[in-house]
Amino acid sequence: MVHNMQARSDKPDTAETGKFTESKLKKTETQEKNPLPPKEKTEQEQQAGKS
Repeated sequence: MVHNMQARSDKPDTAETGKFTESKLKKTETQEKNPLPPKEKTEQEQQAGKS
């Protein structure tokens, strides 16, 4: 079995970055999957744990 291995270096290949155009990107909405609970809720849980 022969593997086609390209030479690796410590520096990334930046040849394609010059062709990048941000205008071709799609707009997306970021949504939190696991939003943090409100501060009041965590304080209540801390107080309950101390009792």
